[in-house]
Amino acid sequence: MDPETGLTHFDAAGQAIMVDVSGKQDTCRVATASGVIAVNRAVYDAIEQGTARKGDVLGVARIAGIMGIKATSATIPLCHPLPIAKCSIDFEMLPDECAVKAIATVKVTGKTGVEMEALHGVSVALLTIYDMCKAIDKRMEIRYIHLDRKSGGKSGDFVR
Repeated sequence: MDPETGLTHFDAAGQAIMVDVSGKQDTCRVATASGVIAVNRAVYDAIEQGTARKGDVLGVARIAGIMGIKATSATIPLCHPLPIAKCSIDFEMLPDECAVKAIATVKVTGKTGVEMEALHGVSVALLTIYDMCKAIDKRMEIRYIHLDRKSGGKSGDFVR
Protein backbone atom coordinates (compact mmCIF):
# COMPACT_ATOMS: atom_id res chain seq x y z
CA MET A 1 0.00 0.00 0.00
CA ASP A 2 1.21 3.50 -0.79
CA PRO A 3 1.60 5.15 2.66
CA GLU A 4 0.90 8.63 1.26
CA THR A 5 -2.32 7.90 -0.63
CA GLY A 6 -3.56 4.78 1.16
CA LEU A 7 -4.20 3.15 -2.23
CA THR A 8 -3.69 -0.60 -1.94
CA HIS A 9 -2.80 -1.31 -5.58
CA PHE A 10 0.35 0.83 -5.49
CA ASP A 11 3.56 0.39 -3.54
CA ALA A 12 5.56 3.19 -1.90
CA ALA A 13 7.34 3.85 -5.21
CA GLY A 14 4.03 4.26 -7.04
CA GLN A 15 4.31 0.96 -8.91
CA ALA A 16 1.16 -1.04 -9.58
CA ILE A 17 0.99 -4.20 -7.47
CA MET A 18 -1.40 -7.04 -6.74
CA VAL A 19 -2.51 -6.71 -3.11
CA ASP A 20 -1.18 -9.41 -0.78
CA VAL A 21 -4.24 -11.03 0.78
CA SER A 22 -2.43 -14.07 2.16
CA GLY A 23 -2.80 -12.95 5.78
CA LYS A 24 -6.54 -12.28 5.57
CA GLN A 25 -9.22 -14.59 6.93
CA ASP A 26 -11.61 -16.34 4.56
CA THR A 27 -15.08 -14.86 4.98
CA CYS A 28 -18.35 -15.08 3.09
CA ARG A 29 -18.57 -12.17 0.68
CA VAL A 30 -21.48 -11.17 -1.52
CA ALA A 31 -21.80 -8.30 -3.99
CA THR A 32 -24.65 -7.11 -6.21
CA ALA A 33 -24.25 -4.65 -9.07
CA SER A 34 -26.63 -3.38 -11.71
CA GLY A 35 -26.80 -1.33 -14.87
CA VAL A 36 -29.23 -0.38 -17.62
CA ILE A 37 -29.26 -0.41 -21.39
CA ALA A 38 -31.63 2.13 -22.94
CA VAL A 39 -33.00 1.01 -26.31
CA ASN A 40 -35.55 2.14 -28.84
CA ARG A 41 -39.03 0.60 -29.02
CA ALA A 42 -38.12 -1.82 -31.85
CA VAL A 43 -35.21 -3.24 -29.84
CA TYR A 44 -37.27 -3.39 -26.65
CA ASP A 45 -40.06 -5.27 -28.41
CA ALA A 46 -37.61 -7.70 -30.06
CA ILE A 47 -36.03 -8.49 -26.69
CA GLU A 48 -39.36 -8.83 -24.90
CA GLN A 49 -41.01 -10.90 -27.63
CA GLY A 50 -37.94 -12.99 -28.41
CA THR A 51 -37.89 -12.02 -32.06
CA ALA A 52 -34.33 -10.71 -32.43
CA ARG A 53 -32.61 -12.37 -35.41
CA LYS A 54 -29.67 -13.54 -33.29
CA GLY A 55 -31.95 -15.44 -30.92
CA ASP A 56 -32.74 -15.33 -27.20
CA VAL A 57 -31.11 -12.03 -26.27
CA LEU A 58 -31.52 -12.27 -22.51
CA GLY A 59 -30.61 -15.96 -22.38
CA VAL A 60 -27.35 -15.34 -24.22
CA ALA A 61 -26.67 -12.17 -22.18
CA ARG A 62 -27.19 -14.15 -18.96
CA ILE A 63 -24.59 -16.75 -19.98
CA ALA A 64 -22.21 -14.02 -21.16
CA GLY A 65 -22.58 -12.18 -17.85
CA ILE A 66 -21.83 -15.34 -15.89
CA MET A 67 -18.78 -15.96 -18.07
CA GLY A 68 -17.74 -12.35 -17.47
CA ILE A 69 -18.00 -12.84 -13.71
CA LYS A 70 -15.80 -15.93 -13.90
CA ALA A 71 -13.23 -14.18 -16.16
CA THR A 72 -12.85 -10.94 -14.20
CA SER A 73 -9.27 -11.57 -13.14
CA ALA A 74 -8.31 -12.17 -16.78
CA THR A 75 -9.50 -8.72 -17.88
CA ILE A 76 -9.07 -6.47 -14.82
CA PRO A 77 -5.29 -6.53 -14.31
CA LEU A 78 -4.91 -6.54 -10.51
CA CYS A 79 -7.95 -8.64 -9.55
CA HIS A 80 -7.33 -11.93 -7.81
CA PRO A 81 -8.74 -15.08 -9.40
CA LEU A 82 -11.53 -16.20 -7.07
CA PRO A 83 -13.34 -19.50 -6.52
CA ILE A 84 -16.84 -18.19 -7.24
CA ALA A 85 -19.32 -20.16 -5.13
CA LYS A 86 -22.48 -18.77 -6.79
CA CYS A 87 -23.39 -16.12 -9.28
CA SER A 88 -26.48 -14.98 -11.12
CA ILE A 89 -27.50 -12.50 -13.77
CA ASP A 90 -31.11 -11.34 -13.73
CA PHE A 91 -32.96 -8.88 -15.93
CA GLU A 92 -35.84 -6.46 -15.42
CA MET A 93 -37.72 -5.11 -18.40
CA LEU A 94 -38.40 -1.39 -17.87
CA PRO A 95 -41.21 -0.53 -20.31
CA ASP A 96 -41.67 3.08 -19.19
CA GLU A 97 -37.97 3.77 -19.80
CA CYS A 98 -37.72 1.50 -22.86
CA ALA A 99 -34.74 -0.17 -21.18
CA VAL A 100 -33.45 -3.39 -19.71
CA LYS A 101 -31.83 -3.56 -16.28
CA ALA A 102 -29.20 -6.22 -15.58
CA ILE A 103 -28.47 -7.31 -12.00
CA ALA A 104 -25.47 -9.47 -11.07
CA THR A 105 -25.02 -11.15 -7.70
CA VAL A 106 -21.78 -12.93 -6.83
CA LYS A 107 -20.87 -14.96 -3.76
CA VAL A 108 -17.52 -16.31 -2.61
CA THR A 109 -15.86 -17.52 0.55
CA GLY A 110 -12.42 -16.01 0.35
CA LYS A 111 -9.89 -13.36 1.29
CA THR A 112 -11.08 -10.60 -1.03
CA GLY A 113 -14.41 -9.25 -2.23
CA VAL A 114 -16.41 -9.81 -5.39
CA GLU A 115 -17.44 -6.24 -6.23
CA MET A 116 -15.42 -6.20 -9.44
CA GLU A 117 -16.87 -9.55 -10.49
CA ALA A 118 -20.43 -8.25 -10.07
CA LEU A 119 -19.64 -5.04 -11.97
CA HIS A 120 -17.86 -6.95 -14.72
CA GLY A 121 -20.74 -9.40 -15.09
CA VAL A 122 -23.26 -6.58 -15.50
CA SER A 123 -21.04 -4.87 -18.06
CA VAL A 124 -20.59 -8.03 -20.14
CA ALA A 125 -24.33 -8.83 -20.01
CA LEU A 126 -25.26 -5.33 -21.19
CA LEU A 127 -22.60 -5.35 -23.92
CA THR A 128 -24.00 -8.67 -25.12
CA ILE A 129 -27.49 -7.18 -25.39
CA TYR A 130 -25.97 -4.37 -27.45
CA ASP A 131 -24.14 -6.83 -29.68
CA MET A 132 -27.20 -8.97 -30.28
CA CYS A 133 -29.44 -5.99 -31.09
CA LYS A 134 -27.12 -3.60 -32.94
CA ALA A 135 -28.54 -4.69 -36.31
CA ILE A 136 -31.87 -3.17 -35.22
CA ASP A 137 -30.41 0.06 -33.80
CA LYS A 138 -26.90 1.20 -32.89
CA ARG A 139 -28.00 4.11 -30.67
CA MET A 140 -28.48 2.00 -27.54
CA GLU A 141 -26.88 3.47 -24.42
CA ILE A 142 -25.40 1.57 -21.51
CA ARG A 143 -25.93 3.55 -18.31
CA TYR A 144 -25.77 3.56 -14.54
CA ILE A 145 -23.44 0.62 -13.92
CA HIS A 146 -22.81 0.65 -10.18
CA LEU A 147 -22.38 -1.42 -7.04
CA ASP A 148 -25.71 -1.79 -5.23
CA ARG A 149 -24.48 -3.59 -2.13
CA LYS A 150 -21.77 -5.76 -0.73
CA SER A 151 -21.22 -7.69 2.47
CA GLY A 152 -18.31 -9.38 4.17
CA GLY A 153 -14.68 -8.54 4.61
CA LYS A 154 -12.85 -6.02 6.73
CA SER A 155 -14.67 -3.00 5.32
CA GLY A 156 -18.04 -4.50 6.28
CA ASP A 157 -21.36 -3.95 4.59
CA PHE A 158 -22.17 -1.34 1.96
CA VAL A 159 -25.60 -0.42 0.60
CA ARG A 160 -25.90 2.24 -2.09
